[in-house]
Order: sequence, then structure tokens, then C-alpha cells
Amino acid sequence: MAAQPEHDKETTGASPACGSCTKTDCSATQRRSGESDQDFKDRQLLESRLCRIKHKVVVLSGKGGVGKSTIAVNLAVALMLEGRKVGLLDADIHGPSVPTMLGLEGEHPQGGPDGLVPPEVGGLKVMSIGFFLNSPDDAIIWRGPLKMGVLKQFLKDVTWGELDYLIVDSPPGTGDEPLSIVQLIGKVDGAVIVTTPQRVAAIDVRKSVNFCRQLKVPVLGVVENMSGFACPKCGDVTQVFRTGAGQQIAKDMLVPFLGAIPLDPQVAEASDSGRAFVHQYGSTPTAKAMLAVVNPVLALEKNDQTERKEK
Repeated sequence: MAAQPEHDKETTGASPACGSCTKTDCSATQRRSGESDQDFKDRQLLESRLCRIKHKVVVLSGKGGVGKSTIAVNLAVALMLEGRKVGLLDADIHGPSVPTMLGLEGEHPQGGPDGLVPPEVGGLKVMSIGFFLNSPDDAIIWRGPLKMGVLKQFLKDVTWGELDYLIVDSPPGTGDEPLSIVQLIGKVDGAVIVTTPQRVAAIDVRKSVNFCRQLKVPVLGVVENMSGFACPKCGDVTQVFRTGAGQQIAKDMLVPFLGAIPLDPQVAEASDSGRAFVHQYGSTPTAKAMLAVVNPVLALEKNDQTERKEK
């Protein structure tokens, strides 16, 4: 079921603005019918965090093992290298890999007067359940309500501050976590869908696209990851497996195709050593293909400018 816009829900009474903005029509100023004092306070805090983030982008995949977290991490770092203020939320509760990919294993959020202060790497703010585990081997055995609760805390209780972009690395599929994130955020500016070129993986793009359409999340495009093998010596790409399924399904579903990224051993080496690939190997053909994903995300800023001119 699609998330309902806040202004469409029944509200009653008014309260002072949360202090983050002066919008009189902000839903945070309105108390909903039957809402308890604590629920109203929590919702105000959540919305006060979100309204300071200009753009929220979710990275999705219909299937696991397609390199979604790699794309999310490198997208966030690429935006940071473009001079943007960026946050990265690892919403994969059962398989948090972002701390490892960014060399943040062993880091912990610090408590501050305004909430949890997220670990940073090069100015990129990062939050993950991995920061709260005693060991990387710990298994998180939670049902839906617990996962919904911690994702809400990651949005509500973390001092994200003023951000140009919040990139959300969502777990694969169309279940609890992706649905919870979209419903909590309320307005997601776009989704990047990651697949591999084989038809058995790419067919799940249809499910991800339909998930976005039902929840009214714009699809920024589809990335075909691990498309061929990039030789680490000469850079030539060899088509080891069947390719093109992701591109064809993107065409069939009438969504943009953002390009094919080859399977490059240096991507795994960078991730395992806690370094962002696009930063460490920015001049390689694989990095350039990965950086192409940034363009439709940056285009969101042009849309903002257009809307301001129209007003």
C-alpha cells in the first residue's frame, strides 16, 4: 500500500512550528486526530530532520548480490567529491556492509545534545546498524516492527544536519525495509535500481519499478552492474556472461538506462580495504561508468531551479 502524503491525512489543532523552517503549511505544525503527545513530538522531530535534507535518493535492487551497496557507497562519495553535503544511510539491517566499504568498522555514533552524531569519512555522514554490533559476525534476528523502529530512529534521532543529499542503501526486494524507508521519508526524490545483466536478475527490475510506481517514487534509472569483465592490466572489457538484459528491461519499462558497469577486480579490492572506488581509481573506465550514475541525481538540483523560476 502506498504511503499517504502527510497533507492528505486527517489533522486537528495546530502547534508552533518545529523550528526548522517557517512554513505555515508544514504538516509538523498540525496534530493529527488521536495522536498522542509522544507520537506528535516524535513526528515533529522526524520531520525537522527531513526538512533540512534537500534530496533523498534510494538505491534499490530486486535481487541480492548485484552490487547495490557498492553503487550506493560510490554514488554518495561521488556526490561529496562534487562539493555536495551528503549523508549515507545503510538501511540493510541484516547485512550492513557500508561500514566495511568505507573503512569505518569499529566506529560508533557519539551522543550529542541534539541526538546521535553519525561517524564521518571525508565529510560524508554515515549511519548503519553495523556501528552498534559487538562483532561483525553478530546476526540480527528481528521481525518487521523492530526493523521499522530502528530505521525511524536512524532518521529521527541522528543529527544529519543540512544535507544536499541523503543516499539510502536499501536491502534487496520490496519488503519491510524499502517500504518503511519510503513511508518514513514521505517524499523520495528518486530511486536508482541496480541489476546485473543476466535475465534471471534483470527481470526483478520490473518488480522494483512497479514498487516505485505504486509508492510514487520517480525512477532515476537502471544501472547494469557487473556487465562484462574489465581487465585490470589493459582495461578491455570481455563479455563473460550474457549482457544487455537490464538495458532491455529498462527500455521495456520506459525508465532511463544509466549505463553498464563492468566487473572490475579493483572494485572488490577498494571495498575490502575501506576505500571508495571512484575516489581511489577515478581515472579508470569502470569509475567513469560508475560516475555516470551521478548525473541524473545532480539533475534534481536543476529541477529545483526550474521550480523556483516558475514560482
